Amino acid sequence: MPPVTRIPIIDLAGLHGGEDPQALARVGREIYDACTTIGFFYIVNHGVPQSVIDAAEHAARTFFAFPVETKRRAAVNARHRGFNALGDATMYQAKRPDYKEFFSIGLELPEDDPDVRAGQALRGPNNWPDFMPELRPSLYGYYEAVAACGAELLRAVAAGLGISEDFFASRYTKRMQRTQMVYYPPQPPQSDADQFGVAPHTDYGCITLLWQDQVGGLQVREIANDTWVDAPPVPGSFVVNVGDLLARWTNDRFRSTLHRVINASGRERYSIATFYDPTYGAQVDPRDLGVSDAERRYEPVAAGDYILGRINDSMGYRKKHATQGTAA
Repeated sequence: MPPVTRIPIIDLAGLHGGEDPQALARVGREIYDACTTIGFFYIVNHGVPQSVIDAAEHAARTFFAFPVETKRRAAVNARHRGFNALGDATMYQAKRPDYKEFFSIGLELPEDDPDVRAGQALRGPNNWPDFMPELRPSLYGYYEAVAACGAELLRAVAAGLGISEDFFASRYTKRMQRTQMVYYPPQPPQSDADQFGVAPHTDYGCITLLWQDQVGGLQVREIANDTWVDAPPVPGSFVVNVGDLLARWTNDRFRSTLHRVINASGRERYSIATFYDPTYGAQVDPRDLGVSDAERRYEPVAAGDYILGRINDSMGYRKKHATQGTAA
């Protein structure tokens, strides 16, 4: 029996292949309803093979089992690629760093790529660990499979908004997708109330697709009654949520909702978060989604500039680079 949750579960069956307009319309309506109320939903029958998920999970467990001194050989660089140890991330307005480790990758681009050569922030090759060569095929295979799911999901988002189903595709030609393997050690039983695996926050970009193990601990701030509700593991699902950039794009029709992780289980917790975001220079302008000049709450902004600013606010190593004037 699936867990009880007030977060809707949306079945993407029939969406794959793009040949069923009724399925696209149904999923679009359900996504629109979820995004304009709680801002979170689960997806099932999402098309990412279980074997790909299993390989990524195994890779995450293997990677985080290495000693921290070994993992630091792939320490996060100025491109936001690599390993972040405990204490490296503090969410805005949080009193303590998050109680987690994570490893980040992005779109694999060579040093001679035009955007990389031009110094575009966050672009370049990934910072793969030399001590675990098997991580690259497992995690990047997952990265690409989730990207295909994200593209289909945005077709349905567009359908729900009543715009061309291909609207987002042209803004994702060189996506700013970031995927993070995340490890949450068990929080000590005597942890203070302000210690979180991840402190309450909203995500920066458009949509997030989260795989989580069976431990639990994710909670969502339900806006209607201002309470925290659990987002328990649902077998075969991803948890999807609206980020600040998509909320901005929709002129706040979609809600970017506070969420947090508290790992009070006494066990290790693993998740893999994918932030599926547009091309760096894609203009995020509510007028493109049918909002009039009079109604528009936000000025146009380049997706990458917005995301970079938010990352700089929450990552300790980014604050260091900014202080030193390091390009990133």
